[in-house]
Amino acid sequence: MSSKPIPKGRKDFAFFTTVQTRWMDNDVYGHVNNVNYYSYFDTVVNKHLIDEGALDIYKSDVIGLVVETQCNYFASFAYPQTIEAGLAVSKIGSSSVRYEIGLFHEGEDKAAAQGHFIHVYVDRATNKPNPLPEALKKTVTSLQVSNS
Repeated sequence: MSSKPIPKGRKDFAFFTTVQTRWMDNDVYGHVNNVNYYSYFDTVVNKHLIDEGALDIYKSDVIGLVVETQCNYFASFAYPQTIEAGLAVSKIGSSSVRYEIGLFHEGEDKAAAQGHFIHVYVDRATNKPNPLPEALKKTVTSLQVSNS
């Protein structure tokens, strides 16, 4: 039996960006529906890779396929809110990366939600695992935090 997860702090993340909630993210209970958190995770990871020049979604020979996701929820978000999203890398394999993501209320030190996203990088044409390209490896290495 695993222990109850506890919220990570901002120190557990190497990079931060913002994500704006959208009207359509809210559910009938007046808060962001759980499925949207995974969309936020995907957006944070891929936007960072694109911004750093480690991924060209149209031309890269190697693309990341999600093979595992997980999320723990501690407090809710609702539209209209700006989420402060933290990103870190906890494991780099030969063809895979485990990203850690924390979603924070503005100015708060503890995550309202946190989880992970594992990408396996594959050849775009064959879908076979491929070693991480150097630009990608450099970018994800810069996201490693010793306490993630």
